This record gives sequence, structure tokens and C-alpha cells, in this order.
Amino acid sequence: MLNVDPSSLTGTVLAVQANYYWVKLHDSAVEVASQDSQSIIPATLLCTRRTRLKKVGQQVMVGDRVRVEEPDWAGERGAIAQVFPRQTELDRPPIANADQLLLVFALEEPTLDPIQLSRFLVKAESTGLSICLCLNKADLVTKETQSEWGDRLQEWGYDPEFISVYEQVGLEAVQARLQNQITVVSGPSGVGKSSLINHLIPAAEMRVGAVSGKLGRGRHTTRHVELFELPQGGLLADTPGFNQPDLDCTPEELMSYFPEVRQRLAEDSCQFSDCLHRDEPNCAVRGDWERYDYYLMFLEEAIHYQESLEQMRDAESTTKVKVGEAGQRHTEPKLETKKYRRPSRRSQKQELQDWYQQDIDELMTDED
Repeated sequence: MLNVDPSSLTGTVLAVQANYYWVKLHDSAVEVASQDSQSIIPATLLCTRRTRLKKVGQQVMVGDRVRVEEPDWAGERGAIAQVFPRQTELDRPPIANADQLLLVFALEEPTLDPIQLSRFLVKAESTGLSICLCLNKADLVTKETQSEWGDRLQEWGYDPEFISVYEQVGLEAVQARLQNQITVVSGPSGVGKSSLINHLIPAAEMRVGAVSGKLGRGRHTTRHVELFELPQGGLLADTPGFNQPDLDCTPEELMSYFPEVRQRLAEDSCQFSDCLHRDEPNCAVRGDWERYDYYLMFLEEAIHYQESLEQMRDAESTTKVKVGEAGQRHTEPKLETKKYRRPSRRSQKQELQDWYQQDIDELMTDED
């Protein structure tokens, strides 16, 4: 066993497979380990999780910064002993410590849909991460169309990067924005995410899916979350493609996910503090801006989502889930139960004495 200070042997989790974790050791950790060994120190270790972490329910996620103990350099294995506090945390996909989102859309094949793009942007805003919007397949549209979309998105509050993976155009600007960052790639299927990752990281060898001509959207090609190392520094996470992300936010949260709303509220305020920016009088947000109709559409979804949460809370307070013999789950109303206090032995003894005295009195009465 090498004499390595366990506290200095740190790394980042690149992938999770069942109960095993691929951990890339930080450069400083490799340097410390190399001082105690003449053998080649591997850059990554296949690690398990300490039992004490399981007992306290400490989950290990892709992107976690961890401390590794008892490294076996020959077997390239180790054990995760500590998970450092996370700066950011995403649930879907499960990634820790991400710095930004690379949102990839295509200008054509499939045709760029402003409503779908807005839905993805709202979901991206909800993460609290910075957003890098990338529009692929620029070679399929004219320069005029690119300029129109650029001006349009500037009004939305975004500065997009126009690229063509096929013609290798605009990729240097994307690489510069990814350097030394943990970036999560997202976007609908078939827009060229995997092709872009293959260019940025040739070693990733991502599968490329063809766009379904019948449906006009792509087939899913990514099945799990994994971090890939960028040659210029930084990590890139590909996520499973999906076409319509859920808007699981409240109406109050939704308005903060539109840069146009934030800008208008910064310049002026509404008459009512709980204004939803629909038909309230003296509203500073309601007006002639392109995505206002999209906002109203998403607002109805947010209101329905909030009502569903309230109904769920009411149902949970009055019903309980029961599992049948066949494993089927069903709900039953909760029965109101009263809390009974167990009587003390002293009170029980006194009660028996009272009954005994009562029987004596009745006997004496009968004799009389």
C-alpha cells in the first residue's frame, strides 16, 4: 500500500454504473500519489462507495467531487469515502456541480419551432445555470434566416451561436465557451447533439441517430449520463434526448424564467404584488412582445400544476396507500383514531376497590 494522504486524493465522478463509480483523479491528487510510487498512476479509478455513506443515505452523483481512500493502483480501484458539498444539483438529469447548459437546436431538419425552443429555455432557466444556446445545421438555411433568428433571439434575451457540425463552421466559439467548465448538453432528439460531441471529443464515440422523416424528429441515441473530458479542459455531459420537457413550476416561478419579464419588472413594477401578468390592471409586463402568448400558454400549465400539487396534498391528508396481495396499490380513506392513554395501576386498583365496596353495599341492602 502506498503512503498517500487520503485527504489529498480527490477526484470527480465521471460515470455511475450500478454500484460502481468511475472517478477521474484531480491533477494534484495524481501528483501526490506519484511522489510515493515509481509506477504509472492511472488517471481514473473504478470505485465503490463506503458502507458508512450508504448508512447515512449519501448519494453519489455524476459530477460529484469526492475523496478516495485505499487506492489499488495495479487494479485501478479505490473506495469513495467522502462526497464534498455540491455547488449545484440537477435532478433530471442527475448531475452535480454543473456550471452551464449547452442547449442545442437545429435550424432545419427538424425545423426550429419557437414554442418548443421556448419550452426548453424555460426549463433551462429553472436550473439556475447559465445558458449557452447553440443553433446547429446553419448550412441548411440562408444568411438572412440566420440574421432574422439572431435578432429574434436577442429580443428574447439570448445570444445564440450559429454552427454547422457538417461543415465545421462556428465550432471554435463553442469550444471557447466550454473551456474549464462542467457543461450539460441538452436539446430535442435529432438536432445533432451527438455529432457535436463527437467533434468536440472524438474519443467519446457517441452513437449518431438518424432523424425520422415520418415524424420529423430524431430517435433517442443517449441512454445514460456520463461526463467526457474536453481536450481544451472541462467536462461535458450528454443527456438523454427528449422532445417536450415538463414545466413543473408554479406561476410565480414561471415569470422569473422569461428574460423579457425580468427586464420589464426591473424597469417598472405592477400595481399588485401577486400579479400574474394576464388581465390585471396597470400590469408592467403585459404588452406587445413576441413570447407573451407563449408565456400565457405556459402559465395555464403552471396553474394546473399548482392545483395538482394542492389536490395531492389534500388527498395525502385524507387517504392512505394500501398494497394488495397481488402487489396492486390502491387508496383508502384514513380513519380518525383517538389517542387512548393507558390507565395507571393505581387507578385500576382504586377502580377494583370501588367495585368491591359497591358489591358489599348491595349485599347488605339485600339482607336488610
